Amino acid sequence: MAVKIVRGFSGLRALVGSELVSAPWLRVDQRRIDAFAACTDDRQWIHVDPVRAAKSSYGSTIAHGYLVLSLVPALWHRACSIREMGSVLNYGLDRVRFLAPVRSGARVRARFTIASVRAAASGLRVALHVAIEAFGSEEPVCVVDAIFLYRAPAPTSEQGAGPSGADRRSTGALRRARRFANGA
Repeated sequence: MAVKIVRGFSGLRALVGSELVSAPWLRVDQRRIDAFAACTDDRQWIHVDPVRAAKSSYGSTIAHGYLVLSLVPALWHRACSIREMGSVLNYGLDRVRFLAPVRSGARVRARFTIASVRAAASGLRVALHVAIEAFGSEEPVCVVDAIFLYRAPAPTSEQGAGPSGADRRSTGALRRARRFANGA
């Protein structure tokens, strides 16, 4: 399955309701699991001790749920290449569910359904329903509604590179989010 090439904001809007599938499958091997454990300090034996995990009901180590979840952006980029766009930011997640374990060595991919594309002060908010699948499994291993914020390309020097109203509003939104996160 080929990567879908999408051009700019209008290309994203045209995809609402479409399903895109990431390809090729991505292997979640023990090396990746161990690296994630080291980054997050989550070294629970079911993830990092193959000998002990072999005796568990899973029969092997399993990937952290948050590792599987963290693959959403990488899998999205395997499904869709957005051109004529500035930066993309992770805006948020809703309704995350881990439905089945991902055993070490499993291959995963994702099915993305573009639920909505809405204008935001600093670009477009793209909401995706994501179902992550493991090869050979009939049911998804993880489902989530992911929201990305796509920003317009930076102006060229001919267009003027001063801060735009959208950039100032975006900075204000970041300040409000930080205050909220800090309990203020």
